[in-house]
Amino acid sequence: MLLTRRNQDLMPSLFNELLDWSNWNNGLWNEAHHLSPKMNVSETDEAYELELCVPGLKKEDLNLSVDPDNNLVVEMVQEEKNEEKKERKYLRREFSRMQFKQMMALPENVKRDDISARVNDGILYIKLPKITDQEKKALSQSIAIS
Repeated sequence: MLLTRRNQDLMPSLFNELLDWSNWNNGLWNEAHHLSPKMNVSETDEAYELELCVPGLKKEDLNLSVDPDNNLVVEMVQEEKNEEKKERKYLRREFSRMQFKQMMALPENVKRDDISARVNDGILYIKLPKITDQEKKALSQSIAIS
């Protein structure tokens, strides 16, 4: 009798080779993860509340919008400063201009027109008010059948 071992793990093996998950903590993924601001998300009965850590940024450095696909878009729009100080020669220069763009799908029950935001002590606070049950009923519409 000939014993043959069959590869029972064919699909996981293919996926592991195509998507080397061990590299997700290295390289570009890791760099992009560090450039995106850390975020807290909470929910109350009235609203969703987001807090993004944006130390050193002012409101002029940030752009907040809702795109046509109902995504909340937060991006840093800080301008590059080309300040060359002639009396100073840098031996090491690690400061650089960073930029990020973060998109989050909005839940259907968010009042897009009432979204508010403010920056205070390096935190961007975004409030996403929810549509109330009464407002949902007002949005419903009956359609006549001809």
